[in-house]
Amino acid sequence: MKARRFAQILSLAFLAAVGSTAAAHAQSKTLTISWWGYNGEKMNANIITPFKKICGCEIVFETGNNADRLNKLKLRDGKGVDVIYLTDSFSQLGIEQGLFQEIDPSKIPNLADIYELGKAPQGKYGPAYTIGRVGIVYDAAKVNPPITAWGDLWREDLKSSVSLPGITTTAGPLVVLEAGKHGGADAYEDTGKAFSEVEALKPNVVKNYNTGSELVNLISTGEVRVALAQDFTLASMQAAVPTMTWAKLTDGDIATLNTVNIPKGSENVELAHQFINFILSKEVQQAEAEQGVDAPISTKVSLTPDQAKIWTYGPDMVAGLTRIDYAKMNAAKADWIDRWNEVFGQ
Repeated sequence: MKARRFAQILSLAFLAAVGSTAAAHAQSKTLTISWWGYNGEKMNANIITPFKKICGCEIVFETGNNADRLNKLKLRDGKGVDVIYLTDSFSQLGIEQGLFQEIDPSKIPNLADIYELGKAPQGKYGPAYTIGRVGIVYDAAKVNPPITAWGDLWREDLKSSVSLPGITTTAGPLVVLEAGKHGGADAYEDTGKAFSEVEALKPNVVKNYNTGSELVNLISTGEVRVALAQDFTLASMQAAVPTMTWAKLTDGDIATLNTVNIPKGSENVELAHQFINFILSKEVQQAEAEQGVDAPISTKVSLTPDQAKIWTYGPDMVAGLTRIDYAKMNAAKADWIDRWNEVFGQ
């Protein structure tokens, strides 16, 4: 009898130990996320805290700009991070450098509810989690007639009133593409023609900017009336100058996508897929859009006109966007940077 009781005690102790070890293992899971580091409080409330409750894991961050974080990942041969947030131009570089693994769409069911251009923007790699656009903004109180096409940047009445993004920014190379079109050429095939048009645009340019805050400052001081910009800067520009207006271009805005990828050295691949699926959920996308964090890429999100006015939102607007081949652009960029610096004396 005593022997049987002793065996039962041992069995219970073993099961308790196994359960304790399993719980400790679950709790020891740590998801490492590489991202920019802005809107931290909102990300914590909308994404991190609720996801930690779902996964029973810890989450740590590596922060910095696109270039620095991608370079760190490259130096570590794709290790040390489970999920990485990047703009599409930099995620394309990561793909070309062999730093990411292909995703498994079956593990991200919320992909079914996002716009088509975000599902597989770069082949079998990570999806986009937000969508933006590059276009032209102008002060409607000072610019007449209104701007209605990319070619209007070259108008004589806009002399010394335009600001362009620097060539090393996300939007900078798009100036070269539009300059080529203005000259009737493909900037990839006839770079010389494209840059002759960049040179022709120079009299209209007050200054190139490298950050959104720098552009807002140029707008607020009245130095700049027109700019090629990304839409996430619109709210700040309108706060500084309420008459700043997003131009309705007959030849369309250009899409920009922020992507999420799983590095090849991720130690938590299943958890990474779970996290990506979570940030694509209707609930997260709705909260992020309503609070002014990111434009929704989920088609399930519903916004009021006031909430939507700062975002790339709705099927009609999304359908009208032009996509960029970042593989071609990245291959051309080094030469473009040199030529750009020759024009602007940098």
